[in-house]
Amino acid sequence: MPALLLAGPPAEPLSLAEAKTYLRVDHDAEDALIASLITAARATVEALTRRVLIDQSWRLVRDTWPVSGLIAVPVNPLREIVAAHVVDAAGAEIEVSLAAFTANIARLPGLIRVDRAAVPAPGRAVAGIAIDVIAGHGPEVDHVPSSLIEAVRLVLAHFYEHRDVPGPGAAFPASLDALVAPFRVTRL
Repeated sequence: MPALLLAGPPAEPLSLAEAKTYLRVDHDAEDALIASLITAARATVEALTRRVLIDQSWRLVRDTWPVSGLIAVPVNPLREIVAAHVVDAAGAEIEVSLAAFTANIARLPGLIRVDRAAVPAPGRAVAGIAIDVIAGHGPEVDHVPSSLIEAVRLVLAHFYEHRDVPGPGAAFPASLDALVAPFRVTRL
């Protein structure tokens, strides 16, 4: 089941000023580079942990409703379901009531229970169902576990220091694994 990013985080886990202080950069010549490295570092930590750090909007796309009535959410931690619709045979979107869904936000990966009797069947065989969710630790940096913020700092420093080094010399430091291991979401 594909998950499509609708809206990224409203902010990065590190500000440009925090990143420059951590990198011990006292000039403005590389601000654009450092800003892009912050985003890349966050995305790397998210990929390593299979977690979204700061709240983001995602769309889960399905062909059919699951027979079991359970949908494992590929973006975590799941915070809430915000909208759902099916596409009918004519291509029109039909809104599905959120009362037909129950979000289990206490487990990782998140799980959505669908009341199959309360949802219409899609009229299109491919990508006929869309469920919009919010995933992340919260809307602000303060909600992100400090170990994950430190992992972003570590990756940022690694990217900054090794931007010209290809191959095995550019491997992440071993301490990164220790920071992210407790937060990895296992696949079902």
